[in-house]
Amino acid sequence: MKAFVTGGTGFVGSHLIDRLLAKNVEVFALKRKTSDTKWLDAKKINYVEGDLFSDNILKDTIKNVDYVFHVAGVIKAKNYTDYERGNNIATKNLVEISHEVNPNLKKFVHISSLAVCGPAPDKEPITEEYTPKPITSYGETKLKAEQELHKFRDKLNYTIIRPPAVFGPRDKEILIYFKTYNNGLNSIIGFKEKFLSLVYIDELIDGIILAAESDASNGQTYFICMDDAFNWDQIGAVTGELLNKKAIKIRLPHSLVFSVGYISQFFANFTKQAATLNVEKCKDITQPRWICSNEKAKRELGFRQKLTLKESFKETIDWYKKEGWIKSK
Repeated sequence: MKAFVTGGTGFVGSHLIDRLLAKNVEVFALKRKTSDTKWLDAKKINYVEGDLFSDNILKDTIKNVDYVFHVAGVIKAKNYTDYERGNNIATKNLVEISHEVNPNLKKFVHISSLAVCGPAPDKEPITEEYTPKPITSYGETKLKAEQELHKFRDKLNYTIIRPPAVFGPRDKEILIYFKTYNNGLNSIIGFKEKFLSLVYIDELIDGIILAAESDASNGQTYFICMDDAFNWDQIGAVTGELLNKKAIKIRLPHSLVFSVGYISQFFANFTKQAATLNVEKCKDITQPRWICSNEKAKRELGFRQKLTLKESFKETIDWYKKEGWIKSK
């Protein structure tokens, strides 16, 4: 078996490649000349030099593979045009090329996001039947990418995976939370409870592989997440126990969060990089519920959560400590 992976040098993509290699799949990984390959070094990988608009290179590679895993995407950008190019236009190009040169592909697996749906309107987790209502440019353009795939419903085998917040070894997003907590500070946004669905990286990869190998998943969309959603008090309690730390809880008003976001976005205008905490990110993190249901994935793919929140946090924190990303105190 042969698989082509976009975004393979990143957090999710590198874990996916590890799993594919463990299954003796021959991997072709798209990468730019400037890509950091530290998670893939010394592994048996066929690098494909180029990007999602290197048409000839993409055609030559995709025509000879069995699977395409499209993990790459733009999660932060300075303007809508950059989100659009990196998410829906890039996906459109990749899908059209896949259909052109390899219409009998076993599966095109597209990694989307819960962001396409927007936050849950009430206490019930969002299901795949929910009508998407994205609230950010990222969510809107990832939704448009999904719509590009649906144009090929009867022409190409594809599956869409929508993860919520993903964590685990190599991730630098939740690392910030763990490091802050380890330094004695538990910062919580807002004064009302907020709930979010999570997925541990190994279990997300379980779901991606199950979807790729299932005929029942053709043309389908799945949320891959933990069985339960969690509030920040629950997350903080588990974190404190594992780090053996007591942290001062500080609640940050939404107004303060947006103020920081506006300032960060303003100063990013004078640099080449987009702000990590921009106004759209502030919209995301101030919502009361980012929650989804994994019932469809369990029913149709046989997906199962294997580790508890505490167990998966422990594996993540232990890895951070081993790598020196969190210092034991």
